[in-house]
Amino acid sequence: MRLHVINTGFFKLDGGAMFGVVPKVIWQKTNPADDKNLCTWAMRCLLVEDGDRLILIDNGIGDKQNDRFFSYYYLHGEDTLLNSIRQAGFSPGEITDVFLTHLHFDHCGGGVATHNGRPELVFPNAKYWSNLSHWQWALQPNAREKASFLKENILPMEESGHLHFLDINSKSPFPQFDIMTVDGHTEKQMLPKIRYKDKTIVFVADLLPSAGHVPLAYVMGYDTRPLVTLQEKDVFLKEAADQGYILFFEHDPVQECCTVKRTERGVRVDKVFSLNEIL
Repeated sequence: MRLHVINTGFFKLDGGAMFGVVPKVIWQKTNPADDKNLCTWAMRCLLVEDGDRLILIDNGIGDKQNDRFFSYYYLHGEDTLLNSIRQAGFSPGEITDVFLTHLHFDHCGGGVATHNGRPELVFPNAKYWSNLSHWQWALQPNAREKASFLKENILPMEESGHLHFLDINSKSPFPQFDIMTVDGHTEKQMLPKIRYKDKTIVFVADLLPSAGHVPLAYVMGYDTRPLVTLQEKDVFLKEAADQGYILFFEHDPVQECCTVKRTERGVRVDKVFSLNEIL
């Protein structure tokens, strides 16, 4: 097995929304905001190469929305989804599976493009994986999440016949990793726990957007069930500290990975490093 970091660029979100009830005077120490109170965030994906399977975990925001939409999020950086895949030595047609942690636009928008005004899959030979509970949640969104679930990102997967649902109560169909689900951020978000050599690498997606979100109370204002997130973080971080998990961050603008440890103040970041340092 080989793992490839797939960088798809950066965007900006309101710092207060990203850190919830934590005061700016505290969170800005790790994630400084600009004059509009916006912080920069990565959209970092992961490509799992194992035998004849190429599994892409999430795929960024894409480029098919209009200028008004992108004016809210200030996309920047030189990296793009397809360039990063090519730099890893592959083409879009070689991707066999697209695993979607959840269907918010910054996690699934890159999987569908528009050509001559019509939607088309960016990865035409891949199975696109979600789960039924989250899919139904996304198609009938609550008022808090409605702006994050865009039909142009979601429906073409089903209409193309490439959409597949994981049974989250059964064994993972991917021999490369197990799947844990969490419900605080959104219904049945799926987090891969990848077995790599003697290590476990967890793609933590929006359970822990960044290293700055490791302290327990640092819960996003975007989360639909913040108290559930609090409980999920508590259980997961203790397990991660005890088992020596490596956390792979999707949104941290600087740090790709970290380990965590128990302290008198709760679980905290231990070591930070790039994924390449452990491969």
